[in-house]
Amino acid sequence: MDKVERYREHIQRLLTEYSNYKSISEEVEAQVVFDREHDHYQLVHVGWRNIRRVYGCVLHLDIKDDKIWVQHDGTEIGIVSDLEDLGVPKQDIVLGFHAPYKRKYTGYDVG
Repeated sequence: MDKVERYREHIQRLLTEYSNYKSISEEVEAQVVFDREHDHYQLVHVGWRNIRRVYGCVLHLDIKDDKIWVQHDGTEIGIVSDLEDLGVPKQDIVLGFHAPYKRKYTGYDVG
């Protein structure tokens, strides 16, 4: 299995695991969105909490130029540590939610 295919599998497995965590409201659904053709992966929450609409992206990752770009991470734990635990090296992770000039200070790839 090549590196990009392995990264796809890691991301899909992690997002699926994160989607199984229960919401504080049973009316809020966790949906995983996998676009393998363009390498976009998201976990979103959709539904209602009382009379308020809930919709939001919890996690958004892309694969670009053989690297995993973390575009958004709204978790408390942080998916980057899970990626590292799966053997993804820091030089293959880009923290896309940081401004390009700040990325050189993160210890991860600058993209």
